[in-house]
Amino acid sequence: MSRIREALKRAAEERSAQTGGRAEDFIDILREAPASAVAPADLGKLELQGRTEFVNPDLNTLFAECKKVRWHFEPRFSVFANEENHRSGAEKFRTLRSRLYQISATRPLRRLLLTSSVPQEGKTFVAANLAQSIIRQADRRVLLVDADLRASRLNLTLGAMNEPGLSDYLLGEAPITKVLQVGEKKDLCFIPGGRLVSNPSELLHSEKMKALLDRMGQIFDWVILDSPPAIAVHDASILADMCDGVLFVVRAGATEFQTAQRAAAEFPDSKLLGVILNRVDRTDAYGADYYGYSEEKGLEPDKDGNEFAE
Repeated sequence: MSRIREALKRAAEERSAQTGGRAEDFIDILREAPASAVAPADLGKLELQGRTEFVNPDLNTLFAECKKVRWHFEPRFSVFANEENHRSGAEKFRTLRSRLYQISATRPLRRLLLTSSVPQEGKTFVAANLAQSIIRQADRRVLLVDADLRASRLNLTLGAMNEPGLSDYLLGEAPITKVLQVGEKKDLCFIPGGRLVSNPSELLHSEKMKALLDRMGQIFDWVILDSPPAIAVHDASILADMCDGVLFVVRAGATEFQTAQRAAAEFPDSKLLGVILNRVDRTDAYGADYYGYSEEKGLEPDKDGNEFAE
């Protein structure tokens, strides 16, 4: 936990150092990830090894029965929608992708949970862009799951419908073939949050949810879940028990150290992979071409026409 604590302290330092300037750096990717014996030069090889062999005989039938969609990624929420303008941001997500493959060489890592301590720290943004970075590799399949049943937002990033979705499936009101949206190339699939319900924790903490993740983990190379913030409710810690690892998103200049530390303590050390420090101030140490993000506003043009968050 000491490495995670160091990352959280760094976020607090960023907060105290800010004096009203723009948050124009993008993200400090998984800086405190566990050490690995794999050399950086081998990361590219790791990304091409060990992909899932889809031997499930129901896979083609499943995909054939699901809704095929052509998503239009919202440029405000995606660095890959206009990669030419967001080149450095896209590269940061490729770095995150590589580090996750580095970790996966030492332990099982397919089902990944994204969370934060409080709302509007960028976890949904990170989840969506991480998935987009992975499917840019050949023969990779990623499933995005909006498991924030209290405030579903992933559908906005994809330009997708939010119903029927996960809540409808867990309630038994819709089969998986009705809630699983399949992209044109079948490399990215999406389960939206679905309709609002009065008992989200009970639905997520169910055998049906566990069975769904177990099944999807056999079909997809990566299953990426966007969960609620950890402080207000226990949904994220419930889901963490069903996942292989947790990425904790902290917004620099906004999240109090004590708040982030208390939220991170909700997860076992064995599950917590590291901290993603979001919206870091631009400095010479980080470079001048990264991008900031506000989950509330998205990316907005600066005076030169480049997209930065306010």
